[in-house]
Amino acid sequence: MTEYTPKERLYRALKKMDVDRMPAVCFTQTATVEQMEACGAFWPEANEEPELIAKLAEAGHTVVGYEAIRVPFDITAEAEFFGCQIKEGTREQQPSVVGHVAATPEDVDKLKDFAFGGTARVDRIIDSIKILKAKYGDEIPIIGSMIGPFSLAQHLNGDNWFMGLMTDDPVIQPLIDMTTDFCVRYAQEMVKAGASCMVIIDPTASYELLGDDFYAKFAIPYHKKIADAMKAMDVPTVLHICGDTTKGVYLMDQSGVEAISVDQKVDVQKAAEAAKDAVIVGNLDPVQLMWKGTPDEIKAECAKVYERGAKIVTIGCGTVSATPTENLKALVEYAKASKY
Repeated sequence: MTEYTPKERLYRALKKMDVDRMPAVCFTQTATVEQMEACGAFWPEANEEPELIAKLAEAGHTVVGYEAIRVPFDITAEAEFFGCQIKEGTREQQPSVVGHVAATPEDVDKLKDFAFGGTARVDRIIDSIKILKAKYGDEIPIIGSMIGPFSLAQHLNGDNWFMGLMTDDPVIQPLIDMTTDFCVRYAQEMVKAGASCMVIIDPTASYELLGDDFYAKFAIPYHKKIADAMKAMDVPTVLHICGDTTKGVYLMDQSGVEAISVDQKVDVQKAAEAAKDAVIVGNLDPVQLMWKGTPDEIKAECAKVYERGAKIVTIGCGTVSATPTENLKALVEYAKASKY
């Protein structure tokens, strides 16, 4: 079988095309303290400056051996772009959203007239992709990632978001329409900068929280708009939602994404059976296995996850910053030794 470049291999695997082996990649947060020490780029500064974002992101490739480079490392830049107050992270912890800006339809109207190309952190993330693209060209795929429209709307609206869904609060529809428009345009800007794969991280759009009806109404149509926009640019899309999404995979599959990333709580075999169009990727436990386990335990679990139906075996949620590099390398070694 033909041997492919890392970029070709990832594209073909996500598109269900013939491929020589499994890509060695991570679709969720990749940075660790050991990578920071190895490359000299540290949080929180490496969440802020394009050169440092790129330097730490590529450490996943140069230090760990991943066959892709993923940016960024957190899911707060989008809310920050719209004016939400952000609690700064530390060397070990990610920043978080602590203030909200969209309580009414009138608030949403004030946010609609947004543009890229300024100095906001989302613009600096786009610039980091340009840096990586200039350095790696078409050899190594660059994975762009962003928060999904549902979770971004919740960030902007705050604790009232879920109650608003149930009470038909008039802010709900215009807000999620606006955040979806933002996500589509942000993804397009990342692709123009050099990203060749897109990841939607939508943690609060959880089947566990929403159930069938609300998920079908407030998640599928908006994820599909992003997936369709990426298809128009020939860029595969991966959707990650936290929690036990086993019973909701059949709905996630209707969004048109090429892959569904599942976390450690998911029954991979049932997920693979439920997904008729998307491939299942995941679902190694980032804490008990990847952080606290051993390389041999990781390789053994990789084999089990692959046998259960995951087409790309990788970490099931964001990498814990304290994860040892040798544990991450065990995942890479398994993938590189795999046979499709």
